[in-house]
Amino acid sequence: MDPSLPILSFAGAAVMATAAAYPKLRARLALSRAKHGSLTGHSKMSRRVARLIPFYEFDINDFFRSDGAPAEVATQRQDAFFRLAQLYRERFARSREMTLQASDKISDLQFTEAYRVPFQYSRLVREHLGTGAFVQSSAGVTVTDLDGNIFHDLTGSYGVNIFGNDFYKECIAKAEARAHALGPVLGPYHPVVADNVTRLCGISGLDEVSFHMSGTEAVMQAVRLARYHTGVGNPVSPHETYTLADMSERTLRVLKTRRDIACVLVNPLQALHPNANAPADSALVDSSRSAHFDRAAYSAWLQALRQVCTERNIVLIFDEVFVGFRLAAGGAQEYFGVRADMVTYGKSLAGGLPVGVVCGRKDLMRRFREDHPVDVCFARGTFNSHPYVMTAMDEFLTRLGDPAFRSIYSGLDAIWDERARRLNQMLAEHDLPVRVGNLSSIWMVHYTEPSRYNWMFQYYLRAEQLALSWVGTGRLIFSLNYTDADFAEVAQRFVAAAEKMKQDGWWWRDASLTNKNIRRQVLKEIIGRVFSR
Repeated sequence: MDPSLPILSFAGAAVMATAAAYPKLRARLALSRAKHGSLTGHSKMSRRVARLIPFYEFDINDFFRSDGAPAEVATQRQDAFFRLAQLYRERFARSREMTLQASDKISDLQFTEAYRVPFQYSRLVREHLGTGAFVQSSAGVTVTDLDGNIFHDLTGSYGVNIFGNDFYKECIAKAEARAHALGPVLGPYHPVVADNVTRLCGISGLDEVSFHMSGTEAVMQAVRLARYHTGVGNPVSPHETYTLADMSERTLRVLKTRRDIACVLVNPLQALHPNANAPADSALVDSSRSAHFDRAAYSAWLQALRQVCTERNIVLIFDEVFVGFRLAAGGAQEYFGVRADMVTYGKSLAGGLPVGVVCGRKDLMRRFREDHPVDVCFARGTFNSHPYVMTAMDEFLTRLGDPAFRSIYSGLDAIWDERARRLNQMLAEHDLPVRVGNLSSIWMVHYTEPSRYNWMFQYYLRAEQLALSWVGTGRLIFSLNYTDADFAEVAQRFVAAAEKMKQDGWWWRDASLTNKNIRRQVLKEIIGRVFSR
């Protein structure tokens, strides 16, 4: 027997195994290259990194000079910090006191109060610049807190408030009167549901509708249905959800070649900051955050994505819970000129009351198989078609269908683009290191010079009585009833806040302070903490 034969046999087996594994390795490599560049795209790595980063915080000596500022600048900042704290104590006393008491029992408040700023600074900020979470009234483009302070509202109620608080108050009041005869009867439908469904199918260009209790639940159900009808991951949970890069040929290549993709879920809000995480001041450790919206480029990307999804029988879902009806009367589909297979909407559709809606192709909306009677895709929810919600939805859709009302969309982008341009010009004229980017009436603040203290800007804005959501300057949302005079007042307050922050030394820098150096310093702090345990 030739002794070389076993070796040749093993070698042949190795070649065959390698050949068999190569397509899988190539597919895996293609997927890795197409993933979202940040840790968001790599869920396993993200979890590992999160477990590795230790907690540490700056004491009062390091808090004001964590960027290497000289002693006199640190003292200037410290004096300014406690002056601002005194203003907060005097001006927002009742609102802050109720928030402090309630946070002991409300887990949401505990989280949002802890994560308004980078964790290294959080404790001192919470102690001295605690915000008020309670307001008592709204009118026009303003809200009033428990101390009687009137704020211009830049929160947009997390995107729900498109047409102004008074608009939604009217929808809810009329809805209550219409639903009162039936009351909170659940199970049977209020007659208005039939009309709502017809109009939603017309707006979405899709065949069927299902109602849910929230926008989040609607998105979950859309994904479940997509998995159900494509045979990927239903009823067994999928092994992985991939977060792929926006506006990327590599992403399109992965979608063209893999067979385990049930659906692609797109939130059109991402057009404002493609391939970046949702902006929040809690992660504002330097000045690398940016915002830029190119409608033509993003429309072309969505059209290319639409074509690939059609070719590969992948369900294209638009998550319009946030942007739905803010950009156009027909939503993001109309605005970008692209038809999805399924679309989800949220509370803005129901006059501000809680609801979620899925609109989809007929073949995707069915929850059972006629040839396999026990193979079903459940959707549960007690309040899915609540009479008060459905009548509020009818009020909203009736107004939206009025040609006179729809005139609000005429020149909408031009109006908000000009307002952003005007504010940026004012900031530049005052030599302030702050700029805004916008997707119509959805704005994001970014910063033009390296700094570890940009997160402080939210507290100066609140002192000028501009109401922000808990993510701070990461997202400003204007209702469409803002007049030029209203916006001029906001712009003046915005610039005033930035000027005060600059005067107080928070934007000090020397030539050695760069975004790269700041990130290196944060990494050194983390490593030092790990090895000091």
